[in-house]
Formats: sequence, structure tokens, C-alpha cells
Amino acid sequence: MTEQHDADAGYSTIVGDRIRTIRRQKRLSLQEVEARSEAEFKASVLGAYERGERSISVPRLHRLAMFYNVPVEQLLPLDSSPGPREAPATTEPPAWVPGQKVVIDLTRQTESTGSEAEMIGRYLSIIQVKRQDFNGRVLTIRGDDLQALAAILGTTVDGAPPKLAEMGLLYRPPAD
Repeated sequence: MTEQHDADAGYSTIVGDRIRTIRRQKRLSLQEVEARSEAEFKASVLGAYERGERSISVPRLHRLAMFYNVPVEQLLPLDSSPGPREAPATTEPPAWVPGQKVVIDLTRQTESTGSEAEMIGRYLSIIQVKRQDFNGRVLTIRGDDLQALAAILGTTVDGAPPKLAEMGLLYRPPAD
């Protein structure tokens, strides 16, 4: 029985680490989660989940995933994949210039409407799951990703960033 208890405790610790990583990627404190969830997730209980001191039920894990706006499986340990990573802070210039990185403003993307915006949103969700990058603010687009976005937009790879800028989806850092 002790061996099973140790395995359960280890699993709870891994789940807790993943929950903590996602919360930190969202740049939320335990108290902010409590406040924003209208006390559905109390800071003390969420902290106990994150430390592995307390097991989380499946329905509660599902509600937490919905609160964080991530697929529930990202809060569960996977034997062969690394845990979520912190996304590097971006210092992109306000306008896209050829040769620069393409960085999508995920907040603006979720506010976009239309069939193209919906397809782009689904594709960006796939990228986030693949990279396990759920910071929720920006997403840097790589070469292969840009090819797929160009296909969605019906343009060339070089034409995709200007089209994304036209749609208001490119990240522009706040002015100093």
C-alpha cells in the first residue's frame, strides 16, 4: 500500500508542477487566480495542488484548465514530453519589417472575427499545444508555421506578415 501511496504522491507533485508552470506563464499569483475565479480556486488550495500536497479531482482539473484556457491534457504529466516552458519575452519593434520575426498578438487574435481569423486561431492553438507554450499573450511564428499561415491567408510566405499586420494580428510592443 505504501508503494501505491508514493506513486500517487509523485503523480500529484508532477501535476502540481504543471499547474504552477501554466499559472506562472499566465503571470498570475495564487491570489489573482482566487480573485479572478471568484474564489472558485482558493489560493491556499491551489497552492496545495501545486506543491503536490493535495490531489485534484478530474472535474476540478477540467475547470482549472478552462479557467487557464489550456487543453486539460497540458495539466497532466506525459512520459515522453517535457513540461510547459516559459516563453521568452519579446522585444519586437512596433511594425513588421522583412527579415524580422513574426510575432502574433494572441489577445487581438481572440478578438478577431471571420473565417480566416477562425482558421488562424485553430492553427495557433495547434502550435501552442505542440510547443506547450501557453503564456497567452504572444506567439512567435517560425518558418514552417509561416508557410501554413500563408496557405490559410491565400498568399505567399513573404505576403503573410503584411496580411497579418493588415488584420491587426501582429504584436506591437507598448510605446515607451
